[in-house]
Amino acid sequence: MTDNTTRLDHVVLWVRDPLAAADFYEKAVGLEPLRVAEFTAGEVSFPSVRLNEETIFDLAPLDLIPGMNMLPGAAGSAGHPVNHVCLSLPADAFDALRTRLEEGDVPVSGISHDSYGARGKAPRSFYFRDPDGNVFEARHYD
Repeated sequence: MTDNTTRLDHVVLWVRDPLAAADFYEKAVGLEPLRVAEFTAGEVSFPSVRLNEETIFDLAPLDLIPGMNMLPGAAGSAGHPVNHVCLSLPADAFDALRTRLEEGDVPVSGISHDSYGARGKAPRSFYFRDPDGNVFEARHYD
């Protein structure tokens, strides 16, 4: 990466079991797990999964919540989920994700059409939850 434009670096997801979450994101969503061995060995506080070359999801265990109340005036807000995170994929990867989720018995919403996002209208999108209740939208623009 050579340019320094503003980008999304990471999203922290609160999870009950970081190893189970990493397994879900690897097998059901198709993301690369990171630092799982280091987490298992107690060398790092949480594992992550790679979304793309620039962005990761950190899988933070709930026992880290008390230490995350560091933002002035935000005591007690750590651990609250976001509304949803949207994954933008090529059309073939979008279809493959939906197939993997359905084959893994992960409930998915119906397909929405022409939802507006960062790159304009997406022809198709759908929603699913991870095992910890975090909501994801998957979409494609091509």
